[in-house]
Amino acid sequence: MPKRKNSRNASGTGSIRQRDNGSWEGRYCVGVNPGTGKQTRKSVYGATQREVVDKLAAISAGVNAGTYIEPSKLTVSAWLDIWTAEYLSGVKPRTVENYKSVCKNHLKPEIGAVKLSSLSAHMIQTMYNKLQKDSKCKNKKGEEKVKPGLSPKTIKNTHGVLHKALSQAVKLRYIMFNPCDACELPRVIKKEMNVLDDDAITSFLSAIRGHKWEYLFTVTLFTGARQAEILGLTWSNIDFDRGVIRIVKQLQRGARSSTGLDTPKNDKSRTITPAPFVLAVLMGQRRQQLQWQLMAEQAWTVSDYVFTNELGQTLVHGTVSKTFKRIITKTGFPETRFHDLRHSYATAALRSGDSIKDVQENLGHHDAGFTMNQYMHVTEQMKKESAARMEGYIKSVKAKI
Repeated sequence: MPKRKNSRNASGTGSIRQRDNGSWEGRYCVGVNPGTGKQTRKSVYGATQREVVDKLAAISAGVNAGTYIEPSKLTVSAWLDIWTAEYLSGVKPRTVENYKSVCKNHLKPEIGAVKLSSLSAHMIQTMYNKLQKDSKCKNKKGEEKVKPGLSPKTIKNTHGVLHKALSQAVKLRYIMFNPCDACELPRVIKKEMNVLDDDAITSFLSAIRGHKWEYLFTVTLFTGARQAEILGLTWSNIDFDRGVIRIVKQLQRGARSSTGLDTPKNDKSRTITPAPFVLAVLMGQRRQQLQWQLMAEQAWTVSDYVFTNELGQTLVHGTVSKTFKRIITKTGFPETRFHDLRHSYATAALRSGDSIKDVQENLGHHDAGFTMNQYMHVTEQMKKESAARMEGYIKSVKAKI
């Protein structure tokens, strides 16, 4: 019986042979080793001869065009570790922590073992779909419970982290394209603002009267500062003589000292000129802090922070939010969040006559268009009020004719 040939050439695509286990192997050249002068050869595999022929044809076209990238042996997990350790030097520490958390909790458990070169859009899409679904798990007592799926916003954030990591892999030519580009994300429903109107603000101010954080809540309400910005505010950035507050830092979550300060969102510092009432409230906070310092004596933590606890330590974001929630719920507005104080300020400022540009600069938004879109409900009301004023003016002019 004639011996079967186990290799052949396929139109310049390299040599192909059938292996003992029935699968097919294709060998191809990717260049010359500069040390030995010998050709460097690689292999691709497939279940059928046709599959291997197609793979070699694609590789040959890439080699000829100069766009061929050798498949990386890195796994997704290994690449994520390299990316977070080596390619995020210009990113804020808190953001890096968030990226690492997403990698650890969502990406690695699902696709970490996949080779980077084998990762496809379909794999990623399947992961996103799975992460959105509720799953069963056991608590520490061994009792079965239902773990809720991730929200659309969390899926979007997870996608953002993976997309950044894979974009860097493309730049390094570890992969030819970013498979995240072909994925479909769930629709994120924006949380509705719960703006406090005049009556609600009156009720809130009454509810916090005498509370140890009365000044904190009041300054936030009438400046529109973000929570991290108000907790990171220092006395050195308040100029009582000029009547201005400089927002140059924000306190990171979990931080307990000055090392936890970071630049504001969008890396955009700004100066606020608050109402004189706000400056008077800040003077009240200073007096209260001096009283706490005298009572604490040696236990007092020396710092420049405006808003602290009775020992001079920085306040915890979560504790402040929970305390606010308890107070605002008792006043009859359970859906209101701490961040809604910022929205309430912006709404009040616009209604009192401030321009979109002024409000944008006070809030620290990147442009006035974003502010206008964010508070469209207010600007529409302002347009109607403007039209009504013009109507009154027209009537007064016509009455003189």
